[in-house]
Amino acid sequence: MAPPFKKPQAKKKPGDAPKFSKSSKKPFKPNKDQNDDVRSEAVALQLEDDVPDFPRGGGSALNRQERDEIRAEVDAEFEAEERELKKRKKKGMQKNSVATKEDDLGSLFGDGISGKLPKYANKITMKNISAGMKVWGVVSEVNEKDLVISLPGGLRGLVRASEAFDPILDDENKAVADSLLPSVFHTGQLVSCIVLKLDEDKKEKGKRKIWLSLRLSSLHKGFTLESVQEGMILTAYVKSIEDHGYILHFGLSSFTGFLPKKNESDTKEIQLKAGQLLQGAVKSVDKIHKVVYLNSDLETVSKCVTKDLKGISIDLLVPGMMVNARVLSTLENGVMLSFLTYFTGTVDLFHLQNSCPTINWKEEYNQHKKVNARILFIDPSTRAVGLTLNPHLVHNKAPPSLVKIGDICDDSKVVRVDKGLGLLLELPSTPVSTPAYVSISDVAEEDARKLEKKFKLGSRVRVRILGFRHLEGLATGTLKASAMEGTVFTHSDVKPGMVVRGKIIAVDSFGAIVQFPGGVKALCPLTHMSEFEIAKPGKKFKIGAELLFRVLGCKSKRITVTHKKTLVKSKHGIVSSYAEAADGLITHGWIRKIEEHGCFVHFYNGVQGFAPRSELGLETGSDPSSMYHVGQVVKCRVINSNPTSRRIKLSFVIRPPRVSEDDVAKLGCLVSGVVDRVTPSAIYVNGKGYSMGTIFTDHLSDHHGLAALMRSVLKPGYEFDQLLVLDIEGNNLILSAKYSLINSVQQLPSELSQVHPNSVVHGYICNLIETGCFVRFLGRLTGFSPRHKAMDDPKADLSETYFIGQSVRSNILNVSSESGRITLSLKQSSCSSTDVSFIQEYFMLEEKIATLQLLDSKESKSNWSEGFTIGSVVEGKVQEVKDVGVVVSFEKYNDVFGFITHYQLGGTVVETGSSVHAVVLDVAKVEHLVDLSMKQEFTNKFKESSDKKSHKKKRKSEALDDLEVHQTVNAIVEIVKENYLVLSIPKYNYAVGYASISDYNTQKVPQKQFLNGQSVDATVMALPSPTTTGRLLLLLKSISESETSSSKRAKKKSSYKVGSMVEAEITEIKPLELRLKFGIGFHGRVHITEVNDEFLEDPFNNFRIGQTVAAKIVAKTNYSDNNKTSYQWDLSLKSTMLTGSCEIGEKIITEDLDFSTGQCVSGYVYKVDGEWVWLTISRSVRAQLFVLDSACEPSELQDFQKRFHLGNAVSGYVLSVNREKKLLRLVLHPFSPISDKTVDHGVPKMDDPHINIMNENVTAHVRKGRVIGGRIIKKLPGVSGMTVQIGPHLYGRVHYAELYDSWESDPLSGYHEGQFVKCKVLELVRSVKGTFHIDLSLRASLVGGLSPDSVEPQDDTHSQSKHVETIEDLNPNMMVQGYVKNITPKGCFILLSRKLDAKILVSNLSDGYVQDLEKEFPVGKLVTGRVSSVEPLSKRVEVTLKSLNASSVPKFGSDNLDSLHVGDIISGRVKRMESYGLFITIDNTNVVGLCHVSELSEDKLDNIETKYKTGERVTAKVLKVDKERHRVSLGMKDVYIMDNDDLEMPSEQDPDETIVENVLTDVTMSEVCPESISFFTQDMDVNSKNAESQILAQVESRAFVPPLEVTLDDIDQFDGEDKEHLDVGTVNERKMQPTKKKAKEEREREIRSAEERLLANDIPRTDEEYEKLVRTSPNSSFVWIKYMEFVLSTSNVEKARSIAERALATIKLDKETEKEKLNVWVAYFNLENKYGSPPEEAVKKVFQRAVQCNDSKTVHLALLGLYERTEQHRLADELLDKMTKKFKTSCKVWLRRVKLLLMRQQDGIQDVLSRAEKVLPKHKLIKFNSQTAILEFKCGEPERGRSMFENILRNYPKRTDLWSVYLDQEIRLGNSDLIHALFERATSLSLPAKKMKFLFKKYLAYEKSQGDEEKIEYVKRKAMEYVENTVA
Repeated sequence: MAPPFKKPQAKKKPGDAPKFSKSSKKPFKPNKDQNDDVRSEAVALQLEDDVPDFPRGGGSALNRQERDEIRAEVDAEFEAEERELKKRKKKGMQKNSVATKEDDLGSLFGDGISGKLPKYANKITMKNISAGMKVWGVVSEVNEKDLVISLPGGLRGLVRASEAFDPILDDENKAVADSLLPSVFHTGQLVSCIVLKLDEDKKEKGKRKIWLSLRLSSLHKGFTLESVQEGMILTAYVKSIEDHGYILHFGLSSFTGFLPKKNESDTKEIQLKAGQLLQGAVKSVDKIHKVVYLNSDLETVSKCVTKDLKGISIDLLVPGMMVNARVLSTLENGVMLSFLTYFTGTVDLFHLQNSCPTINWKEEYNQHKKVNARILFIDPSTRAVGLTLNPHLVHNKAPPSLVKIGDICDDSKVVRVDKGLGLLLELPSTPVSTPAYVSISDVAEEDARKLEKKFKLGSRVRVRILGFRHLEGLATGTLKASAMEGTVFTHSDVKPGMVVRGKIIAVDSFGAIVQFPGGVKALCPLTHMSEFEIAKPGKKFKIGAELLFRVLGCKSKRITVTHKKTLVKSKHGIVSSYAEAADGLITHGWIRKIEEHGCFVHFYNGVQGFAPRSELGLETGSDPSSMYHVGQVVKCRVINSNPTSRRIKLSFVIRPPRVSEDDVAKLGCLVSGVVDRVTPSAIYVNGKGYSMGTIFTDHLSDHHGLAALMRSVLKPGYEFDQLLVLDIEGNNLILSAKYSLINSVQQLPSELSQVHPNSVVHGYICNLIETGCFVRFLGRLTGFSPRHKAMDDPKADLSETYFIGQSVRSNILNVSSESGRITLSLKQSSCSSTDVSFIQEYFMLEEKIATLQLLDSKESKSNWSEGFTIGSVVEGKVQEVKDVGVVVSFEKYNDVFGFITHYQLGGTVVETGSSVHAVVLDVAKVEHLVDLSMKQEFTNKFKESSDKKSHKKKRKSEALDDLEVHQTVNAIVEIVKENYLVLSIPKYNYAVGYASISDYNTQKVPQKQFLNGQSVDATVMALPSPTTTGRLLLLLKSISESETSSSKRAKKKSSYKVGSMVEAEITEIKPLELRLKFGIGFHGRVHITEVNDEFLEDPFNNFRIGQTVAAKIVAKTNYSDNNKTSYQWDLSLKSTMLTGSCEIGEKIITEDLDFSTGQCVSGYVYKVDGEWVWLTISRSVRAQLFVLDSACEPSELQDFQKRFHLGNAVSGYVLSVNREKKLLRLVLHPFSPISDKTVDHGVPKMDDPHINIMNENVTAHVRKGRVIGGRIIKKLPGVSGMTVQIGPHLYGRVHYAELYDSWESDPLSGYHEGQFVKCKVLELVRSVKGTFHIDLSLRASLVGGLSPDSVEPQDDTHSQSKHVETIEDLNPNMMVQGYVKNITPKGCFILLSRKLDAKILVSNLSDGYVQDLEKEFPVGKLVTGRVSSVEPLSKRVEVTLKSLNASSVPKFGSDNLDSLHVGDIISGRVKRMESYGLFITIDNTNVVGLCHVSELSEDKLDNIETKYKTGERVTAKVLKVDKERHRVSLGMKDVYIMDNDDLEMPSEQDPDETIVENVLTDVTMSEVCPESISFFTQDMDVNSKNAESQILAQVESRAFVPPLEVTLDDIDQFDGEDKEHLDVGTVNERKMQPTKKKAKEEREREIRSAEERLLANDIPRTDEEYEKLVRTSPNSSFVWIKYMEFVLSTSNVEKARSIAERALATIKLDKETEKEKLNVWVAYFNLENKYGSPPEEAVKKVFQRAVQCNDSKTVHLALLGLYERTEQHRLADELLDKMTKKFKTSCKVWLRRVKLLLMRQQDGIQDVLSRAEKVLPKHKLIKFNSQTAILEFKCGEPERGRSMFENILRNYPKRTDLWSVYLDQEIRLGNSDLIHALFERATSLSLPAKKMKFLFKKYLAYEKSQGDEEKIEYVKRKAMEYVENTVA
């Protein structure tokens, strides 16, 4: 409240109480209806507390006693009025009482009103807001023309664009405002406003709109430069932008502002625009120049506080101004503050510092407490001031909107209950909770009373958000059950087409306003209020009535609905988008517009369609508007829809008439049609077999002029007898009435295959461009005529020669099947008419037009033309004599005139009015004109008497009978018409004929001028008949034989033709042809293959330049010579050609490509490139020879390009034929074509001479045993050999053992990539997919370098180098050599030959102990050994590398074992120390015994290595001898050997160590895999003392097991990665491990589920209950984490941290609880990630602790999972970089890196793969590569996954697990071709039966899932074939 400016009033006597007039009381007592409207308004738009708004009081001059007396009188008067009101209306007493109280205190109370301290805080509502009030608000909507401002108390104000800115220039004000509004303001922006006015809402009665202004001139009214102080916050907008800053405008002319720009280095500078509003702190004031300098730093502005100024006026207070305030007192609904020394203001309950004040909120505001506040509003009239303590607003920021309108919050907490008013709730939202208020009217469906009893503080309720007060950050809600069920609550809930119930709240002339239950409003337009037009909508739609509506559309927040009964109750599909308009869909719509050609129909959401006239169901000729009206609801059917172009074609005919297939109109067929309507551009017809057809005007006739005339006379109902279907567009046919097209319908092409070169076809021009014209035939088949091919005159203008739609005759020049292009010629010289169809159609159409004109005339007239037959004599009267002739009239026909040219008068002189007799030469029926002649030649024929009339006709017919069709006659031009000539034939009694001047292609071309009496040659083409309208039709010679300059030149050169003999002179000799000249200026050539019949090395050797030769023309082609186009003749000098018949014709041109596979052909080299030699076989046939097919010797292949030169003669054998390209593939060495039966495992038959496609993988010349040339492409890793190219796309593989005859230590080192080699084909196999697998050999003895017979083994030494091919060549004790193929823990495999491998057990690898297998036996190492066993049936070979003496040691050892007995005292040396005992070599034997750690000493030994050393001599006692297992157990306790002093001194012999290899394997396994110990102890009593001894006893018993003769049968001999142990006991243990591990996991799951059930049945609700639970289950992470969640729900983060620390300290750290502890660490990560400050650092601190307590890699992976879940990509990448360095040998870490890259679709996969392959151990690489390939299939590029699987399987082809995974990935993608090919490859492998059974079962299961019976039978059959072959 502002301080008073008036002097204090004098004290009044107690009796002089102030009197209130009735008028002053009226605002406090509105009638009931008004009050109800206001109350409903408050519910719908904003939250209003049912408490008084502004308190009386403030600074006053009255003393306390006077104020009390005045207050008492006022209260007494109010009480009297309330008693009177109770008497009038007993019902609703409490409601009216509250309303009266509300209205009483609804006005603003400020300074100058006497009374006690105010009871309530100031609060503005719709009732007390007034013009001139200054208010703070926040922008909630920015529209193009206005702003929506959210004001205090939930009020909503509007700002017009013109009121958003101060006028810079009056003329530009509006334009500037409209353009700046959307770009300058944004939602959430705080603005200071001033209320302009309040007016009634036109749409809804009882509602008022608040109009605001943002003009600074109004807000800053009263400001002067003197009142501006440093530190004051001012609002300004940018007037202009200058170089060094911005000029500001404060709305005042007295001073301006300037905002300097910041330094360029400061990136925080905000870019400002002209007109943009900003706030700034006054930096300095230049009073001389009247400039205020501002600082716009946001942080500075938000902290600036207005200083106390002496004599500050209320006009200088601006909303949003920050002040220092002090608490004066607390009120019922707020706090009173004092600020700026003189002012007091109040803070509403919803603007306190705590957004959710509890019932004890007053305790926080002690008297004299200092706070920072901002001014919320100022009312100058009452001097009332409102303040806010909201922390967001105090920091100059709008509160965040964290909830959405319409959301339902199930777990809302009751914070405060306001008696009789409502509830304050706390809504759970992120990151902070949101306050919400529920008014008492929204608490329940019925009247809610005693809220404090129904709702307890802290209880949880379910609330739905009704609205949001943006300035307070307060949501408004409802608890009503009906509101929870509403489907429409916000505008976003409204969907087009949905049916909703709404309430009428307003009715006007434009329609009705409808409100949905959720408060959303919609408009029902007047046209949609009913099916029919409503004159008085107010009578049908009563306010308050609830009706059903259907939503028409919702654009922005404007919703339109319909109440049309048909639409509301429609059960048909809804069309709310163009995509939903499916063909055939039946739906309802309403007519929006009616036009002559159809109706426009609207659907939902703005979708519209068009129903053409033919689909309206109208009768012929009727008007659409007569049957339909705008706004009418119609049921329609979608004919077709195009969502892209947003077009829908509709039909009102729901069930279209069924048409039989025979009657359906098809492309190119002839139909009839009845005209439906005529438009300027087209005629629409209906007919049988189609619903609508369109004839464009140009298609009414071949003649351009007659087409327009025909359209002008056509009327609906006219029937066309014949129409050609040119094209079909949906249900519409494009028709043509052109006679030329109808007459030649059989020859019109519709497909490219029907077009043949050198044929003339009728068509029409569809488009013209500068470079040529397009001619269309049927459908969309179009040809193109280039400009130079379209006209005989190259200088003519194309657009003046042709027109679009013109009928033309086109000569087909070329048809390209590849590009689908047709090249045409339209030249008249090649396309002239050969008949008279052009003029025939002219006369026929002219007659039709005349008939239509006769029918259209109003008067009924007879057919006058019957009296004017051609050749008859008529009598007329000369009406007028003109310069050009005589006009004659006829007595019987007033509108028919005759005309006689001066030439036809024949010298006769006539006068006007005289009667004449003349002969009819022509009748123009359209023009009603008859051409007559009085020449004696015609009149003499009719001089005989009229009684001999019949005789005259006979003579005439006799004259015509003498004429024959196609007869050439000489004719005289009688009359020259515009389009034709009237001719007479003197020889045939002057018979009258007609000939066209122009032709189809020359309609627009200027025609030759003809003169009367001129003699012309013509051909009779049609005798008089009805089809020629009784005329004799002739064809002029100038039309059919157009003589042009180009045709004359062609005629000159056409004296030579194909087959002609010529004498020619050689002008030039080239490497591949002779150039000749003959005749006059003719040139030709002789191809090198056309010189001799025999094949010669140098066929041009006997020719010289200038020599004359006899030649025959064999072909004519176009070629370019010196940039001049001329004809080139191909000649031949072959004797067989010269002596042959001359009548060869064009047949010579085509050469038959009659070549077969294997045929020998010869040719000449015309080009050599890097890989190919190109040959010419004949004039048009070429051949190519690949480099590797040219020789087999490497030296010759190296000099490939030097061996062949231009013109070189080469002979070769045809490998394949490409007929399309006329290309042969040759090889130099002969081969025989493959017979009908396939050879070499399915190589296809290739001797078919009709093979048309050149197969690049042809292998007909590649046979088993053949020596060929090759080129090394790649040296494969390990012992995989090399890949050698032997064809363009054909590759073979050289086995590692096939590189040399002798066994070399590193055979690959002698070869390099790109090297040419000579190789021999060992085997050729073709897979089902069609690929070839070829095995090659480079051994010199096989390829010809050394004969195999020359090598004769003489002793064992020589036999070592001999290659073993089959297992039959092997026998025991035979010495062999081989390469190490792969290594396993049990031994290794070696390559003996291409198809033979052998295995070597680890015990047979060396005479001594092998320390490191991979180091001593690397892959590829050459070894020499002896065959120890051969199994021909199973094809298994075993080899030993031990010498004969060493191999006998085991037997000797067993003898030594007999000499040992239990109790013997022995001496020996410590061979090896392990954690479980010592291995001791017993002296004088080769036996190694084990002394277990429990038998070393009576005392426990912590570390054996500190007491014993390797090689140390010891004494021990034999405890046990197991001869069967060849194991010895020893003891070294003192008690065993204390009585034995007579021990023998042991010898220094060191026996063999191979006996204990399996002991090492067995014992160390339990050390390496400690889980096995726990598996064995699961069924034992852990607390039993004997448990440990039992385990040790098992270990001890294994020490007595000698080496077992276990074979490698169960090991895949090609799989170096399988890890199985040789010991049978160990294998059994491994089989038991998964079962025991599974049982352990099952038991853990049962415990976990029991804990969850315990929590579910009795959920702890207090800390005490959780403490009890964690005491009962201290090691359960589940319970601890639940406890943490409970504490976090109370927002106690610190306690949650302490619980996590307790859990980590409580849970004991062992193997069983390690996972539980890890779970707590992960929960701790999540806690700090969400609540840590900052989260990143907090998580890292917890992580560093977790790494020290748990497995490091597991903790790293857990943290990585957290970063991935929360999408912290940067942190995840940093952590992964550390992990790949720290755990670089971990496959799992690298896979996570790969997965992360694939999920983000980032590059770098290849880099990760290469890095991983360098650091990962070899045994993990397969897992890593296979898992990466699977990830590629699932998340990345399947093609990369395929490539990876192929690389893996290339090295490990017999890993069935890899095949299975590969197949699964392909099956998931579903490409059947790839899946079948992969199955065929897998089932073609040579694997053990068990693995092949697995693959066949998988193959069969897949085919069964596809349901293809043929494929199922094929798989079964293939499996049976495999079984039969295996058994055989």
